[in-house]
Amino acid sequence: MEAGRLVVEFDVGDEHLTFIGNMHGGCLAALCDHCLGVVLYPVMPPGSWAATTEFKVNYLRPVSGGTCRATAVIESMTKRSAVVTIRVENEGRLAAIAQGTCTVKLAEEKVG
Repeated sequence: MEAGRLVVEFDVGDEHLTFIGNMHGGCLAALCDHCLGVVLYPVMPPGSWAATTEFKVNYLRPVSGGTCRATAVIESMTKRSAVVTIRVENEGRLAAIAQGTCTVKLAEEKVG
């Protein structure tokens, strides 16, 4: 991982597949949403945290096994928000593209 970029690999197991043999879209979305938050932590002030406020996934092709490789990149970031894109490849082929926005809460701010 480098600041502003994260690469994660996920092995697709039978438990992630639907009855027709493709990975459930919710599993793929969860992988993307996880990367959306994690890529921000190295560049936020200590003690800060991020919460997803908007998220979308374009599913481009079905995933039926193998390894998914998600690459998250911070496209824009301010003190209060960030926009991240995530590209997911499965066995070298682009399977999904996601984009999300996070609100950044600074350590000194109260929750609520």
